[in-house]
Order: sequence, then C-alpha cells, then structure tokens
Amino acid sequence: MKTIVANWKMNLGIRGSVALTKQILLALKAQKMAPEVIVCPGYLALSEVRKVIAHSRISLGAQDMFWETQGAFTGEVSPTELKEVGVSHILIGHSERRNILGETNEMIAKKVLAACSNGIVPIVCVGESIEDHAAGITIETIKKQIQQVFSLVAEQGFTNPIYVAYEPVWAIGSGQSADPKEVAKVHAVIREELRSVITGSVSVLYGGSVDDSNAQSFLAEEDVDGLLVGGASLKLRELTEIFAIAADNIG
Repeated sequence: MKTIVANWKMNLGIRGSVALTKQILLALKAQKMAPEVIVCPGYLALSEVRKVIAHSRISLGAQDMFWETQGAFTGEVSPTELKEVGVSHILIGHSERRNILGETNEMIAKKVLAACSNGIVPIVCVGESIEDHAAGITIETIKKQIQQVFSLVAEQGFTNPIYVAYEPVWAIGSGQSADPKEVAKVHAVIREELRSVITGSVSVLYGGSVDDSNAQSFLAEEDVDGLLVGGASLKLRELTEIFAIAADNIG
C-alpha cells in the first residue's frame, strides 16, 4: 500500500484544518481503494482534527516535537503530550527545520529515539542541499544523515516501523521536482543503508514539489512507497487526485 503524508506546515488554523479534514474524509469515502493517509496539521489544530478523523482510515501526524517528555523547555511540545491528543506519527528533521532553525543530525537522532520510546512512528526527513546535488555527493550526504540520525535507535535495539522521506532540499517549494528514476535509486540506497542500522519495517517516501501532475511518475516506481506532500496537500482537488493515483499504484 502506498502512503500519502499531508504536511500543512504553518498554513491553516483550527477552522481551516477541520474543514479540509472533513473534505478529505468525504473524498476518501468516494474511493473504493485508498492509500494510507496521514495528515499533519499545526499543533493547535491537532485535538480538533483528531475528533474529525476518529474511527476513520486517516492517521494523525504532528510536524515536530522535542526529545524530552517534560521539563523546563519553554515553547516545546513533548511526545507524551502529542500521544495524549492522539498523534500516531511525527515528522522529524524536515528540511525547513534543518535549514531555518538549525536542527542538526544529533538533535534529530534524539527526536527519533524519543518517538520510538513513546510509541510514535517517526517520519524522518533526509536530503541533500543544492550544493551537495551540484557536487554529485547526494548519496554520501544521505548515508551520513542516516548513520548519524539512526545511531541511537540502533544502539537501543528498537524494532519500531520507520518512515524515511527523501526530500532533496533544492526541490522543496521550488516547483522543480527530481527525476523519478534518480529518486528511485536514492530510495534503494536509503533502504539498504537502513537495513545496516535498524531491524524494523521501513517505508521510503518522496517529498519535493510533489503535485497531481507528477505524482504518478513517482508512485509508479517500486522503490517509492509513498509521498510527503506540502503545498499540494492544501488544495483538495490536487490532493484527491494524488489519492486516486496512489490507489491505482497499490500492489
């Protein structure tokens, strides 16, 4: 089954998140086959969105979290707090948090460990910068990120399911997506590298200017288990079409 993760970033308030979630539910009910769907609203909308998706096929994801369960960490949100509002999945290490907020592989590793320790499924983002891409060191960059990010998880022997989202930084929000064949090659490397550090199940997603016009080219690749969708996930028509494409590629 293919997976579609909708990352709404800092774009919708509570009312907007609830309204879009209701529309997504109706769209999925109209489809005989559907992918796994995970929606990631902002923190303030999590509780209300959870009410809408209760007893549905949609899972609730958060966009980030801190690595401690409690303490003097002003402004942060803990994994236990997210569990309390029904979060089952968590985005960790998104390129925007790495590049804008300075998150390091070490910080991301601690967040992944905290997610696994608290029964939340991590969706870990990795990807190369435009400089790495131009220098032809994409694979080396990805391998380094995986080894550093999953080292703590490997040491603890966790067997939790893991999602890794490959998002080439140069493609995020640029309208310029990567070549699907090249993406599939990177995904194969990610999968092989993960096998050397973790023993749980692995799903590898692609994210980077994904929309309804290019979703098919990515989802048709065997090594692409699904998509992390940003801007297009805010547009019901485009997102519904992506769901339909994902359903057609289930197999």
